[in-house]
Amino acid sequence: MRASHVAPTGRERFFPEDEIIVSKTDLKGRITYVNQTFMTVADFTEEELLGQPHSIIRHPDMPRCVFKLLWDTLEAKSEIFAFVKNMAKNGDHYWVLAHVTPTFDERRNVTGYHSNRRVPERKHVELFDGIYGELLAEEKRFTDWRAGMESAGRLLEKMIAAKNMEYEEFVFSV
Repeated sequence: MRASHVAPTGRERFFPEDEIIVSKTDLKGRITYVNQTFMTVADFTEEELLGQPHSIIRHPDMPRCVFKLLWDTLEAKSEIFAFVKNMAKNGDHYWVLAHVTPTFDERRNVTGYHSNRRVPERKHVELFDGIYGELLAEEKRFTDWRAGMESAGRLLEKMIAAKNMEYEEFVFSV
């Protein structure tokens, strides 16, 4: 069962601060590795996760423009940090501070992606929940999801520019 076909419950899950959720994907974002913490928090088995798109845990409250920024950054062979609201198999949600990096071969070709996710501070969750709510509302103003994503992406850029920062500085300045 895919989390994307389950209604959000509104219940939040937590995981210990000393644990890290780890996953790896191929170039298309299909899961190739998950650690036990990932499986426990998301409530999926390894068999249910391997080969699935990482979006299996995408919460509908997450704006598309955030994932576009993530993929654009990874395609530029750069790392990215992002606060993400994920959804467990039963519809519960959990917040993470994700650090996603490309995986390179010996010729510096990207062969996949690696993500470590930690417990974020509550003040960051509250702030980004509000920011993402604004971005999602902007996306939903459009009937064409691509146009909504682009418009919300411009809104995010304006939010960051208003602070005279780059994206990574913005994430860590909150």
